[in-house]
Amino acid sequence: MFESLQDRLGTAFQKFKGQKQLTEENVKAGLREVRLALLEADVNFKVVKQFVDQVRERALGEEVMKGLDAGQQVIKIVNDELIELLGGEQQDLDVTAKPLKIMMVGLQGSGKTTSSGKLSLFLRKHHDKKPYLVPADVYRPAAIDQLTTLARQLDVPVYPSTTDMNPVDICKDALVKAEEQGCDLVLFDTAGRLHVDETLMDELSNIKSACSPQEILFVADAMTGQDAVTVAEAFNEKLDISGVVLTKMDGDARGGAALSIKTVTGKSVKFVGVGEKLSELELFHPDRIASRILGMGDMMTLIEKAQTEIDEEEAQAMAEKMAKAEFDFEDFRSHMRKIKKLGSMEGLLKMIPGMGNVMKQMGDNALPEDELKRTEAIISSMTMQERHQPKLINQSRKDRIARGSGVTIKDVDSLIKNFKQMSKVMQSMMGGGGKKQKGMLSKLKGLGGGMPDMDALGAGMPGMGGVPGMPGMPGMGGQEEEGRRTLSKKTLKARKKKKLNKKNKKKKKKKK
Repeated sequence: MFESLQDRLGTAFQKFKGQKQLTEENVKAGLREVRLALLEADVNFKVVKQFVDQVRERALGEEVMKGLDAGQQVIKIVNDELIELLGGEQQDLDVTAKPLKIMMVGLQGSGKTTSSGKLSLFLRKHHDKKPYLVPADVYRPAAIDQLTTLARQLDVPVYPSTTDMNPVDICKDALVKAEEQGCDLVLFDTAGRLHVDETLMDELSNIKSACSPQEILFVADAMTGQDAVTVAEAFNEKLDISGVVLTKMDGDARGGAALSIKTVTGKSVKFVGVGEKLSELELFHPDRIASRILGMGDMMTLIEKAQTEIDEEEAQAMAEKMAKAEFDFEDFRSHMRKIKKLGSMEGLLKMIPGMGNVMKQMGDNALPEDELKRTEAIISSMTMQERHQPKLINQSRKDRIARGSGVTIKDVDSLIKNFKQMSKVMQSMMGGGGKKQKGMLSKLKGLGGGMPDMDALGAGMPGMGGVPGMPGMPGMGGQEEEGRRTLSKKTLKARKKKKLNKKNKKKKKKKK
């Protein structure tokens, strides 16, 4: 999401490149591109007009800050205004109420049922809540079964609804059952329609009156763009929603809903669904989203993901193994699997500042997920002894591994070669101990082990090559190899002199 908007805004900022002052003329030309970029992203036209007017007012009313050129100043202003447009400060749920009652509302197919399961897992994990799921949609086929299945996966209790029951009665009785089971979080998965109608709204109003939920979350499909905003406005008028959950934020939608919903409804986006797994629900951080839109990455989210999935002690143990050259294929596979839990490699790399542009330059070579699967298949085809002792892998073993993983012997050779190269680079980075190793260990501790693991991933991708500054991805050349060539030229004469000096000393000793 936001990729096309990011590209168009990049074009807009080019209008200010090399200009030292913000003038009415260059601001007008640049903001025209900004306006078109937002309209193409399916942002509400009233919201676009208001946003552009605010940026223009600030751009012409402020002096350029020291150290910033006109383009950088505009980016700063646009960033600040984007954060406000997206809701300002991050809005969380008020989890102090006991029991906390959350009513999930929205149109049919928006993702209410899945979001109910995701939210119950999120609140159990981060706020130590004991959830109770309530299937209150008695109209959609299999809606009750779907939530019951999710509850079973999460190992949480669920109300035994049937299609012949009244939704209001279900919700009222569920509160009693939740209290009996000691649950302090009740999630009502209500019915939806293909469109807003009076019957639906009356039913939801009755559930609200009967159960008095502290939170009414409107669930919207981010792929529907401005349409989601229009529907959110209708639900807000009838139910006074407390916040919004945007689903399918990992898709290729243009992002208009996320950028418009706060201004139109006055209610903030609180959560976003970023994948199909139950664990893939995130708090909505306006400042981080604005940073992503402007191509500045999102390191905080990346670090939080790493800290959630990767244990500090394991990260330290991995660093020590690398320093001692004991890091083997089994360790590599284990950490690769942990990284996969964080999300797609493409998505992770885009969170690193500047990597978005590098990914575009790499084009088709931009870390395809298929390469990760192939690498894991090759390692899985090795015996445990071969994973721990790669030196044992001779030609006949390579042939067996290639046949077992469905790849060529050349692919196996490339993986082994790249893995050896990565091990050498990582060992030299760690310094084999001492200050360098301690410094790396402290970085690992701070990042939850996420970044070095990401570096390691590149070694298993034949033909991938390396990215400057990411030593785990050898082979691409570029800046690092250029640096080596330059270094060898500069030191060549010095090395020759040393050799000559040694020879001269030996000759003198012989003469004596």
